This record gives sequence, C-alpha cells and structure tokens, in this order.
Amino acid sequence: MSLPSITLTASDHPRLEKLALLSAQRGDKCAPFLLAEIRRAQVVSDGAYDVTSLVTVGSWVAYWTNRGIRRKTARLVWPENITSDPSDVSVLSSLGAALIGLRVGDRMPYVVDRDMDVIRIEDVNP
Repeated sequence: MSLPSITLTASDHPRLEKLALLSAQRGDKCAPFLLAEIRRAQVVSDGAYDVTSLVTVGSWVAYWTNRGIRRKTARLVWPENITSDPSDVSVLSSLGAALIGLRVGDRMPYVVDRDMDVIRIEDVNP
C-alpha cells in the first residue's frame, strides 16, 4: 500500500514539528512516526481553498479501521488539551499521527498494539 499525501497548515506545521522533536528526545514511542509524517508533508497556507477538507488539529474525523472497529468519530487535539472525553485523540498518539494531514477517502497504515492497521477517512469537519 502506498502512503497517501499529507498536507499540513502553515500554522500547525512548526508546532507539530517542535512537539515531535521534543517528544522524540524524551523517548516517546509515537514521536518518530509523527516526525516522519511531518517531514513528508506539503505545507499550505491557512487560507488555502481546500484547508477545510484536511484533518488538522481541532478537526472532527469519522473513520473506519481494518481491525473491524465500526465507524468512529474523534476530535484531534494537542496533547495538553486531552480531556476525559473518549473522542479526544492526541496528535502525539499513533492514531493521531496517522490522522493528521489526511483527506476524505485516504487510507493510512499505522501501528497499534504492535499490529499493523489501516485507517480510512470517511468525513472531516473543522
């Protein structure tokens, strides 16, 4: 499976990169995946015509996985903004790193519980 294109907004990119670098230095096991995604991403202005179709920090995302999990909806958040709401997903988690920068219809492989899974984006709401 080829990897989908990743697109980040100009305002998210530097903060994501700093977060991934600092987390990698602390030994966070999800940080290298996030950093790899950031490094291969195309960066667009926050006002680009199709930015609302991207999964960005703060987006609500409906998705499916190959693990047989029914459709789920999550909100992608910065690690410091995680609440007790089970729909919150940190951008620094493996799922969050897989979601960032995708669009509806994209399929992205990622590792969860030491197994490979594939996520498919069904809907994105800013």
